[in-house]
Amino acid sequence: MITRSRQVALALTVVLAAGAACQARDHRPPEPGRPAPSASGPRPFTLVASGDVLPHSSVIERAHYDAGGTGYDFAPMLSGVRSVVASADVALCHMETIYGTGGDYTGYPLFKSPPEIARALAATGYDGCSTASNHTLDGGTEGIRRTLDALDRAGVRHAGSARTEGEARTPTMLRAGSARVAHLAYTYGTNGSPPPPDRSWAVDLIDEARIVADARAAREAGADVVVVSLHWGTEWQEAPDRQQLALARSLTASATGGRPDIDLILGTHAHVPQAYEKVNDTWVVYGMGDQIAGAMTNHEGLPDPRGNQSTLARFTFAPPSRPGGRWEVSRAEFVPQLFDVDAGRALDLNRALALGAEVRAVRDRIRDVVLSRGAAQDGLVMGE
Repeated sequence: MITRSRQVALALTVVLAAGAACQARDHRPPEPGRPAPSASGPRPFTLVASGDVLPHSSVIERAHYDAGGTGYDFAPMLSGVRSVVASADVALCHMETIYGTGGDYTGYPLFKSPPEIARALAATGYDGCSTASNHTLDGGTEGIRRTLDALDRAGVRHAGSARTEGEARTPTMLRAGSARVAHLAYTYGTNGSPPPPDRSWAVDLIDEARIVADARAAREAGADVVVVSLHWGTEWQEAPDRQQLALARSLTASATGGRPDIDLILGTHAHVPQAYEKVNDTWVVYGMGDQIAGAMTNHEGLPDPRGNQSTLARFTFAPPSRPGGRWEVSRAEFVPQLFDVDAGRALDLNRALALGAEVRAVRDRIRDVVLSRGAAQDGLVMGE
Protein backbone atom coordinates (compact mmCIF):
# COMPACT_ATOMS: atom_id res chain seq x y z
CA MET A 1 0.00 0.00 0.00
CA ILE A 2 1.05 3.65 -0.44
CA THR A 3 2.35 4.85 2.90
CA ARG A 4 3.51 8.41 2.28
CA SER A 5 0.67 10.46 0.84
CA ARG A 6 2.79 13.59 0.37
CA GLN A 7 5.30 11.74 -1.78
CA VAL A 8 2.51 10.19 -3.80
CA ALA A 9 0.85 13.58 -4.28
CA LEU A 10 4.12 15.11 -5.48
CA ALA A 11 4.78 12.28 -7.90
CA LEU A 12 1.19 12.35 -9.06
CA THR A 13 1.48 16.05 -9.87
CA VAL A 14 4.53 15.41 -12.04
CA VAL A 15 2.97 12.35 -13.70
CA LEU A 16 -0.18 14.28 -14.55
CA ALA A 17 1.82 17.20 -15.88
CA ALA A 18 3.66 14.83 -18.17
CA GLY A 19 0.36 13.30 -19.22
CA ALA A 20 -1.05 16.73 -19.96
CA ALA A 21 1.93 17.45 -22.19
CA CYS A 22 1.07 14.34 -24.17
CA GLN A 23 -2.35 15.83 -24.87
CA ALA A 24 -0.72 18.18 -27.35
CA ARG A 25 -0.05 15.27 -29.68
CA ASP A 26 -2.68 14.53 -32.27
CA HIS A 27 -4.83 11.55 -31.38
CA ARG A 28 -4.99 9.32 -34.41
CA PRO A 29 -8.59 8.38 -35.17
CA PRO A 30 -9.53 4.79 -34.37
CA GLU A 31 -11.52 4.24 -37.55
CA PRO A 32 -10.76 3.57 -40.30
CA GLY A 33 -7.62 2.98 -38.33
CA ARG A 34 -4.14 4.19 -37.84
CA PRO A 35 -2.61 5.17 -41.19
CA ALA A 36 -0.58 2.49 -42.92
CA PRO A 37 3.17 3.11 -43.17
CA SER A 38 4.59 4.54 -46.34
CA ALA A 39 6.97 1.63 -46.80
CA SER A 40 5.56 -1.32 -48.65
CA GLY A 41 4.83 -4.56 -46.87
CA PRO A 42 3.49 -5.32 -43.38
CA ARG A 43 5.26 -4.06 -40.27
CA PRO A 44 5.03 -4.99 -36.59
CA PHE A 45 2.33 -3.36 -34.49
CA THR A 46 1.69 -2.91 -30.79
CA LEU A 47 -1.57 -3.70 -29.01
CA VAL A 48 -2.33 -2.33 -25.55
CA ALA A 49 -5.23 -3.53 -23.39
CA SER A 50 -6.46 -2.57 -19.93
CA GLY A 51 -8.92 -3.77 -17.31
CA ASP A 52 -12.36 -2.87 -16.05
CA VAL A 53 -13.65 0.69 -16.18
CA LEU A 54 -16.07 0.49 -13.26
CA PRO A 55 -17.31 3.92 -12.15
CA HIS A 56 -18.68 3.72 -8.64
CA SER A 57 -20.54 6.72 -7.25
CA SER A 58 -17.34 8.21 -5.85
CA VAL A 59 -15.74 8.04 -9.30
CA ILE A 60 -18.74 9.78 -10.87
CA GLU A 61 -18.55 12.49 -8.21
CA ARG A 62 -14.85 12.98 -8.93
CA ALA A 63 -15.54 13.38 -12.66
CA HIS A 64 -18.17 15.99 -11.82
CA TYR A 65 -15.61 17.85 -9.71
CA ASP A 66 -12.99 17.62 -12.48
CA ALA A 67 -15.52 19.17 -14.87
CA GLY A 68 -15.85 22.17 -12.60
CA GLY A 69 -19.25 21.16 -11.31
CA THR A 70 -20.87 21.22 -14.74
CA GLY A 71 -21.08 17.88 -16.50
CA TYR A 72 -18.47 15.14 -16.12
CA ASP A 73 -14.86 14.91 -17.21
CA PHE A 74 -13.18 11.51 -16.90
CA ALA A 75 -10.12 12.35 -19.01
CA PRO A 76 -7.99 13.59 -16.08
CA MET A 77 -8.43 10.21 -14.38
CA LEU A 78 -6.66 8.52 -17.27
CA SER A 79 -4.10 11.17 -18.16
CA GLY A 80 -1.37 9.36 -16.21
CA VAL A 81 -1.53 6.32 -18.51
CA ARG A 82 -2.30 8.15 -21.74
CA SER A 83 1.29 7.98 -22.97
CA VAL A 84 1.18 4.17 -22.89
CA VAL A 85 -2.28 3.88 -24.43
CA ALA A 86 -1.99 6.52 -27.15
CA SER A 87 1.39 5.27 -28.36
CA ALA A 88 -0.02 1.86 -29.29
CA ASP A 89 -1.16 1.04 -32.81
CA VAL A 90 -4.39 -0.32 -31.37
CA ALA A 91 -5.64 0.06 -27.78
CA LEU A 92 -8.54 -1.79 -26.13
CA CYS A 93 -10.36 -1.08 -22.88
CA HIS A 94 -13.11 -2.90 -21.00
CA MET A 95 -16.21 -0.75 -20.45
CA GLU A 96 -17.93 -2.78 -17.77
CA THR A 97 -20.93 -0.56 -17.16
CA ILE A 98 -23.70 0.87 -19.32
CA TYR A 99 -24.49 4.55 -19.64
CA GLY A 100 -27.40 6.46 -18.18
CA THR A 101 -28.99 9.67 -19.40
CA GLY A 102 -30.26 12.99 -18.12
CA GLY A 103 -28.39 12.87 -14.84
CA ASP A 104 -29.67 9.41 -13.91
CA TYR A 105 -26.25 8.05 -12.96
CA THR A 106 -25.66 5.38 -10.34
CA GLY A 107 -22.94 3.15 -8.99
CA TYR A 108 -23.18 -0.33 -7.48
CA PRO A 109 -25.26 -2.49 -7.69
CA LEU A 110 -27.01 -1.31 -10.89
CA PHE A 111 -24.53 0.87 -12.72
CA LYS A 112 -25.51 3.74 -14.99
CA SER A 113 -22.48 5.81 -15.89
CA PRO A 114 -22.28 9.25 -17.50
CA PRO A 115 -21.77 8.92 -21.27
CA GLU A 116 -18.93 11.45 -21.07
CA ILE A 117 -16.71 8.46 -20.24
CA ALA A 118 -16.73 7.57 -23.93
CA ARG A 119 -15.09 10.88 -24.87
CA ALA A 120 -12.46 10.37 -22.17
CA LEU A 121 -11.62 6.92 -23.50
CA ALA A 122 -11.17 8.35 -26.99
CA ALA A 123 -9.02 11.22 -25.67
CA THR A 124 -6.82 8.71 -23.85
CA GLY A 125 -6.17 6.86 -27.09
CA TYR A 126 -8.48 3.87 -26.92
CA ASP A 127 -9.65 2.54 -30.27
CA GLY A 128 -12.16 0.00 -28.99
CA CYS A 129 -13.67 -1.49 -25.84
CA SER A 130 -15.19 -4.80 -24.86
CA THR A 131 -18.72 -4.22 -23.55
CA ALA A 132 -19.79 -7.73 -22.50
CA SER A 133 -19.96 -8.00 -18.71
CA ASN A 134 -22.25 -9.07 -15.89
CA HIS A 135 -23.51 -5.44 -15.83
CA THR A 136 -24.30 -5.15 -19.55
CA LEU A 137 -28.04 -5.45 -18.90
CA ASP A 138 -28.19 -3.21 -15.82
CA GLY A 139 -30.27 -0.81 -17.94
CA GLY A 140 -31.90 -3.39 -20.18
CA THR A 141 -31.40 -3.31 -23.92
CA GLU A 142 -32.05 0.44 -23.87
CA GLY A 143 -28.93 0.80 -21.73
CA ILE A 144 -26.95 -1.09 -24.37
CA ARG A 145 -28.25 1.27 -27.06
CA ARG A 146 -27.28 4.36 -25.07
CA THR A 147 -23.82 2.98 -24.39
CA LEU A 148 -23.01 1.95 -27.94
CA ASP A 149 -24.45 5.17 -29.34
CA ALA A 150 -22.15 7.19 -27.06
CA LEU A 151 -19.12 5.11 -27.99
CA ASP A 152 -19.95 5.57 -31.67
CA ARG A 153 -20.18 9.34 -31.24
CA ALA A 154 -16.76 9.34 -29.58
CA GLY A 155 -15.24 7.20 -32.31
CA VAL A 156 -14.58 4.22 -30.04
CA ARG A 157 -15.37 0.80 -31.48
CA HIS A 158 -17.03 -1.88 -29.34
CA ALA A 159 -17.48 -5.64 -29.11
CA GLY A 160 -19.61 -7.92 -26.94
CA SER A 161 -23.04 -6.23 -26.98
CA ALA A 162 -25.27 -5.11 -29.81
CA ARG A 163 -28.30 -3.04 -30.81
CA THR A 164 -29.34 -5.26 -33.71
CA GLU A 165 -28.89 -8.88 -34.68
CA GLY A 166 -26.84 -7.84 -37.68
CA GLU A 167 -24.47 -5.88 -35.48
CA ALA A 168 -24.16 -8.87 -33.16
CA ARG A 169 -23.14 -11.13 -36.04
CA THR A 170 -20.55 -8.74 -37.49
CA PRO A 171 -17.03 -8.99 -36.04
CA THR A 172 -15.46 -5.73 -34.89
CA MET A 173 -12.43 -4.97 -37.06
CA LEU A 174 -9.68 -2.51 -36.17
CA ARG A 175 -6.69 -1.35 -38.18
CA ALA A 176 -3.18 -1.65 -36.77
CA GLY A 177 -0.93 -0.42 -39.54
CA SER A 178 -1.32 -2.90 -42.36
CA ALA A 179 -2.89 -5.53 -40.09
CA ARG A 180 -6.58 -6.08 -39.45
CA VAL A 181 -7.39 -6.96 -35.84
CA ALA A 182 -10.72 -8.61 -34.96
CA HIS A 183 -11.99 -7.95 -31.45
CA LEU A 184 -14.53 -10.39 -29.96
CA ALA A 185 -15.92 -10.21 -26.41
CA TYR A 186 -18.01 -12.45 -24.14
CA THR A 187 -19.21 -12.60 -20.53
CA TYR A 188 -19.97 -15.48 -18.16
CA GLY A 189 -23.43 -14.04 -17.39
CA THR A 190 -25.52 -10.94 -16.72
CA ASN A 191 -26.34 -11.19 -13.01
CA GLY A 192 -29.48 -13.24 -13.57
CA SER A 193 -31.06 -10.70 -15.93
CA PRO A 194 -31.16 -12.29 -19.37
CA PRO A 195 -31.99 -10.26 -22.47
CA PRO A 196 -35.54 -10.46 -23.86
CA PRO A 197 -36.19 -13.71 -25.76
CA ASP A 198 -36.43 -11.83 -29.05
CA ARG A 199 -33.06 -10.17 -28.39
CA SER A 200 -30.94 -13.04 -27.16
CA TRP A 201 -28.12 -11.63 -29.32
CA ALA A 202 -27.93 -8.39 -27.27
CA VAL A 203 -24.94 -9.60 -25.23
CA ASP A 204 -22.44 -12.32 -26.10
CA LEU A 205 -22.22 -15.09 -23.50
CA ILE A 206 -19.25 -17.39 -23.07
CA ASP A 207 -19.76 -20.56 -25.07
CA GLU A 208 -16.70 -22.37 -26.36
CA ALA A 209 -18.23 -23.53 -29.65
CA ARG A 210 -19.64 -20.06 -30.33
CA ILE A 211 -16.32 -18.34 -29.60
CA VAL A 212 -14.42 -20.67 -31.94
CA ALA A 213 -17.03 -20.24 -34.68
CA ASP A 214 -16.88 -16.45 -34.33
CA ALA A 215 -13.09 -16.46 -34.41
CA ARG A 216 -13.07 -18.52 -37.58
CA ALA A 217 -15.67 -16.25 -39.14
CA ALA A 218 -13.54 -13.23 -38.28
CA ARG A 219 -10.53 -14.87 -39.88
CA GLU A 220 -12.57 -15.58 -43.01
CA ALA A 221 -13.64 -11.93 -43.01
CA GLY A 222 -10.00 -10.92 -43.29
CA ALA A 223 -8.68 -10.68 -39.73
CA ASP A 224 -4.91 -11.09 -39.44
CA VAL A 225 -5.09 -11.21 -35.64
CA VAL A 226 -8.08 -12.36 -33.55
CA VAL A 227 -8.32 -11.01 -30.00
CA VAL A 228 -10.90 -12.43 -27.57
CA SER A 229 -11.94 -10.55 -24.42
CA LEU A 230 -13.48 -12.71 -21.69
CA HIS A 231 -15.33 -11.43 -18.62
CA TRP A 232 -14.74 -14.48 -16.44
CA GLY A 233 -13.14 -15.90 -13.32
CA THR A 234 -13.78 -15.73 -9.58
CA GLU A 235 -13.95 -12.30 -7.96
CA TRP A 236 -11.13 -11.45 -5.55
CA GLN A 237 -9.20 -14.60 -6.49
CA GLU A 238 -5.75 -13.93 -7.89
CA ALA A 239 -5.23 -17.47 -9.17
CA PRO A 240 -7.22 -18.32 -12.31
CA ASP A 241 -10.03 -20.72 -11.51
CA ARG A 242 -10.70 -24.09 -13.13
CA GLN A 243 -13.06 -22.68 -15.74
CA GLN A 244 -10.50 -20.08 -16.82
CA LEU A 245 -7.74 -22.67 -17.08
CA ALA A 246 -9.87 -25.18 -18.98
CA LEU A 247 -11.31 -22.64 -21.39
CA ALA A 248 -7.91 -21.08 -22.03
CA ARG A 249 -6.47 -24.48 -22.92
CA SER A 250 -9.30 -25.42 -25.26
CA LEU A 251 -9.59 -22.06 -27.01
CA THR A 252 -5.86 -21.73 -27.63
CA ALA A 253 -5.74 -25.30 -28.94
CA SER A 254 -8.36 -24.57 -31.61
CA ALA A 255 -6.81 -24.23 -35.06
CA THR A 256 -7.76 -24.22 -38.72
CA GLY A 257 -5.31 -25.40 -41.33
CA GLY A 258 -2.54 -25.49 -38.75
CA ARG A 259 -3.09 -21.84 -37.79
CA PRO A 260 -4.54 -21.01 -34.35
CA ASP A 261 -8.01 -19.52 -34.50
CA ILE A 262 -7.31 -17.11 -31.60
CA ASP A 263 -4.16 -15.04 -31.19
CA LEU A 264 -4.69 -13.41 -27.78
CA ILE A 265 -7.06 -13.73 -24.80
CA LEU A 266 -7.71 -10.77 -22.50
CA GLY A 267 -9.49 -11.36 -19.18
CA THR A 268 -11.49 -9.07 -16.91
CA HIS A 269 -13.97 -9.28 -13.98
CA ALA A 270 -12.01 -10.59 -10.96
CA HIS A 271 -11.32 -7.06 -9.53
CA VAL A 272 -7.70 -8.07 -8.88
CA PRO A 273 -4.70 -8.56 -11.15
CA GLN A 274 -4.25 -12.14 -12.28
CA ALA A 275 -1.46 -14.02 -14.02
CA TYR A 276 -0.34 -13.85 -17.64
CA GLU A 277 0.51 -17.19 -19.22
CA LYS A 278 1.49 -18.58 -22.61
CA VAL A 279 -0.86 -21.49 -23.35
CA ASN A 280 -0.43 -23.54 -26.51
CA ASP A 281 1.92 -20.82 -27.75
CA THR A 282 -0.79 -18.14 -27.30
CA TRP A 283 -0.74 -15.44 -24.63
CA VAL A 284 -3.55 -15.45 -22.11
CA VAL A 285 -4.10 -12.61 -19.64
CA TYR A 286 -6.39 -14.18 -17.05
CA GLY A 287 -7.30 -10.84 -15.48
CA MET A 288 -6.06 -7.27 -15.75
CA GLY A 289 -7.87 -5.93 -12.67
CA ASP A 290 -9.90 -2.72 -12.36
CA GLN A 291 -8.40 0.27 -14.13
CA ILE A 292 -10.98 2.69 -12.71
CA ALA A 293 -13.05 1.88 -9.62
CA GLY A 294 -13.98 3.39 -6.28
CA ALA A 295 -12.65 2.09 -2.98
CA MET A 296 -13.48 -1.61 -3.00
CA THR A 297 -14.61 -4.09 -0.36
CA ASN A 298 -14.18 -7.80 -0.92
CA HIS A 299 -16.58 -10.70 -0.29
CA GLU A 300 -15.72 -10.61 3.40
CA GLY A 301 -16.87 -6.99 3.60
CA LEU A 302 -13.34 -5.72 4.21
CA PRO A 303 -11.63 -2.86 2.38
CA ASP A 304 -9.36 -4.41 -0.24
CA PRO A 305 -6.80 -2.19 -1.99
CA ARG A 306 -6.23 -4.87 -4.63
CA GLY A 307 -9.48 -3.69 -6.20
CA ASN A 308 -7.65 -0.58 -7.39
CA GLN A 309 -4.61 -2.39 -8.76
CA SER A 310 -4.32 -3.54 -12.36
CA THR A 311 -2.08 -3.96 -15.36
CA LEU A 312 -1.86 -2.65 -18.88
CA ALA A 313 -0.98 -5.47 -21.27
CA ARG A 314 1.21 -4.60 -24.25
CA PHE A 315 1.98 -7.05 -27.03
CA THR A 316 4.05 -6.44 -30.14
CA PHE A 317 2.96 -8.53 -33.11
CA ALA A 318 5.41 -9.30 -35.92
CA PRO A 319 4.18 -10.05 -39.45
CA PRO A 320 4.22 -13.67 -40.64
CA SER A 321 7.37 -15.03 -42.20
CA ARG A 322 5.33 -16.60 -45.00
CA PRO A 323 2.05 -15.70 -46.72
CA GLY A 324 -0.92 -16.96 -44.72
CA GLY A 325 1.18 -17.56 -41.62
CA ARG A 326 0.51 -16.34 -38.12
CA TRP A 327 1.32 -12.90 -36.77
CA GLU A 328 3.56 -13.82 -33.84
CA VAL A 329 3.99 -11.97 -30.56
CA SER A 330 7.60 -10.81 -30.63
CA ARG A 331 7.46 -8.92 -27.33
CA ALA A 332 5.12 -9.32 -24.36
CA GLU A 333 4.94 -6.70 -21.60
CA PHE A 334 2.83 -5.63 -18.66
CA VAL A 335 2.67 -2.21 -17.02
CA PRO A 336 1.53 -2.17 -13.36
CA GLN A 337 -1.15 0.41 -12.54
CA LEU A 338 -2.87 1.86 -9.48
CA PHE A 339 -6.04 3.90 -9.30
CA ASP A 340 -5.46 6.41 -6.53
CA VAL A 341 -8.95 6.71 -5.06
CA ASP A 342 -8.08 9.86 -3.08
CA ALA A 343 -6.75 11.75 -6.09
CA GLY A 344 -9.07 10.05 -8.58
CA ARG A 345 -6.20 9.26 -10.93
CA ALA A 346 -4.80 6.16 -12.65
CA LEU A 347 -1.04 5.85 -12.16
CA ASP A 348 1.62 4.05 -14.15
CA LEU A 349 3.45 2.69 -11.11
CA ASN A 350 6.86 2.51 -12.77
CA ARG A 351 6.66 6.19 -13.71
CA ALA A 352 5.35 7.10 -10.27
CA LEU A 353 8.19 5.16 -8.63
CA ALA A 354 10.79 6.88 -10.81
CA LEU A 355 9.37 10.23 -9.72
CA GLY A 356 9.73 9.45 -6.03
CA ALA A 357 6.41 7.94 -4.94
CA GLU A 358 6.57 5.08 -2.44
CA VAL A 359 4.76 2.54 -4.58
CA ARG A 360 7.43 -0.14 -4.87
CA ALA A 361 5.60 -2.62 -2.64
CA VAL A 362 2.40 -2.31 -4.66
CA ARG A 363 4.24 -2.57 -7.95
CA ASP A 364 6.22 -5.61 -6.86
CA ARG A 365 3.12 -7.36 -5.53
CA ILE A 366 1.38 -6.91 -8.89
CA ARG A 367 4.51 -8.15 -10.66
CA ASP A 368 4.63 -11.29 -8.55
CA VAL A 369 1.00 -12.11 -9.30
CA VAL A 370 1.42 -11.50 -13.04
CA LEU A 371 4.47 -13.77 -13.20
CA SER A 372 3.07 -16.46 -10.88
CA ARG A 373 2.46 -18.99 -13.68
CA GLY A 374 5.91 -18.80 -15.24
CA ALA A 375 5.33 -16.09 -17.84
CA ALA A 376 8.83 -14.69 -17.34
CA GLN A 377 10.28 -17.90 -18.76
CA ASP A 378 8.25 -17.28 -21.92
CA GLY A 379 9.57 -13.75 -22.27
CA LEU A 380 7.05 -11.55 -20.43
CA VAL A 381 8.72 -8.43 -19.07
CA MET A 382 7.60 -5.43 -17.06
CA GLY A 383 7.30 -2.40 -19.30
CA GLU A 384 7.06 1.32 -18.68
